[in-house]
Amino acid sequence: MKTHSAAPPARVSVHGGHSRAYCNHAEDDLEEILKHYIREGFEWVGITEHMPPVNDRFRYPDEIEAGLTARTMYDRFGQYMDECRRLQKKYARDITLYAAFETETYSGSLSFVQDLRETYRPDYLLGSVHHVDDIPIDMDPAQYHDAAEQAGGLDALYCRYFDLQHEMIEALSPAVVAHFDLIRIFDPDYRTRLEKPAILERIERNLTLIRERDLILDFNVRSLMKGAVEPYISRSILKQALDMSIPVVPGDDSHSVGTVGLNLDRGIAMLAAMGFDTRWRRPA
Repeated sequence: MKTHSAAPPARVSVHGGHSRAYCNHAEDDLEEILKHYIREGFEWVGITEHMPPVNDRFRYPDEIEAGLTARTMYDRFGQYMDECRRLQKKYARDITLYAAFETETYSGSLSFVQDLRETYRPDYLLGSVHHVDDIPIDMDPAQYHDAAEQAGGLDALYCRYFDLQHEMIEALSPAVVAHFDLIRIFDPDYRTRLEKPAILERIERNLTLIRERDLILDFNVRSLMKGAVEPYISRSILKQALDMSIPVVPGDDSHSVGTVGLNLDRGIAMLAAMGFDTRWRRPA
């Protein structure tokens, strides 16, 4: 199918810009990353750094190793938002920059996100789920399987993930829902599992809520860099989103200058071939 737009799709990222000063597992300075987006011809980009943890319990190992605390990361987050606003003004003639942040979903996070939203007034929220019942699910296979064991098996883990995602969307109405099916990350049989009735029912329920709230889905191509055969979102879910007229927008989820725009054109081509509107919806 042809795209809905006669012009070539613009290069954009609804989920990008993690950088060394504000994310311990990223590289390069935010300004250098932004300048590379400009060199690569991006029309607009959302800088979506992670929110600070609610408390020290939810620090990641690299943050603990660096001696960071929830307090210091909260202060760092304020510096991040200030830097985004500075860069917005400095490069306004070259690119549209959105100053956003990526949420977490674990004990105490939803009310904390609301506080951050009121304090810092981001241009938009990127709603994410990286934990299931407070266990990280995208760090390594061991923790993923710990989470599955606690949930009662992989099917139950998927169900719980999509239930938490639904709670997050209901509570926050984030303009963008990030990597919708991240739960598949360490499951080689995810295509079959996504079709199981209890899981499929939850996927359809969540997509319905996304449509009702008029939210955007992040088509996250970072998984391709890590060896996945398709981005988040899986093709079966993409088909449902297309049938429901839910806007899907590419995100490179960059963590360095070298990953700016990586595999983005491949992702755009996938969306165009499926018939998605490539006049990308803006999140703000």
